[in-house]
Amino acid sequence: MTDLISIFDRKRLIRHRRRAAATFSDHDFLFQETAARLRERLKDIDRDFHASLELGARYPVLGNKASITVDIDPTLGKGKKLFASMDEEFLAFTPATLDLIISNLCLHWTNDLPGALLQIRKTLKPDGLFLAAMLGGETLKELRASLTQAELEIAGGAAPRVSPFVDIRDAGALLQRAGFALPVTDIDTINVTYENAFVLMKELRGMGETNALTCTPNSVPARALFPKAASLYQQRYANSNGRVTATFQILYLHGWGPDPSQQKALKPGSAKNLLADALNSREIAGGEKAKPGTKS
Repeated sequence: MTDLISIFDRKRLIRHRRRAAATFSDHDFLFQETAARLRERLKDIDRDFHASLELGARYPVLGNKASITVDIDPTLGKGKKLFASMDEEFLAFTPATLDLIISNLCLHWTNDLPGALLQIRKTLKPDGLFLAAMLGGETLKELRASLTQAELEIAGGAAPRVSPFVDIRDAGALLQRAGFALPVTDIDTINVTYENAFVLMKELRGMGETNALTCTPNSVPARALFPKAASLYQQRYANSNGRVTATFQILYLHGWGPDPSQQKALKPGSAKNLLADALNSREIAGGEKAKPGTKS
């Protein structure tokens, strides 16, 4: 059996989150939005859940209504009804014990997403529900392109400086591979505008969502890298008001623990609604508090 390749430095991730903790509420608009959307989806399901797990404690969906909350950072347990410091990559729960597992912007940092989803599915009771929001493949595409081009021009090569995010097709395939029944994935795209790229990078730092890739060089990048990247960003992605756009693509994952009583999935090609009709795209200004559930 081969060792798992670590894409993310989980210790660095914890350091970033702790550094951001004091002012996180000034930068948590994405977490607000996705938590509100997950609550809406939960309300649409006519069922009471008596054994629920909140996976990730930074901006919870269930709060103290969760039977138990887990997070990789033990300092986040304060005020939680029942909390366990646990890596979402290694869930230590008895199989088939929970009827709801919900996760808000947490799973995109896992090194082994297929394994994490499999553990989640195994932990669910038959006909138990899994709901999650995570960042998707188009997230920060403008910043990634600008940093890459800037480093190519300065150094003749480029190191990855923005996390890779899962594509919606891959997310759907991973739900199926993990054995979820009736798996559903959909997208919500939020376009946020900022005064410039440096303000965006400050926002990411405030979210605790900055680079934690293991393959990023430890050496200090060239002094000219970030000014050059900011200049390229401005040239390519500024709107008519001079503000730059940053894309945040949210993937919503929905699946059930298999149970014989469940309805069967539709045959391919029998759906009445096109995926494109269900996709949302909105724009907000960075530095402003987003109103969950609203569109512009």
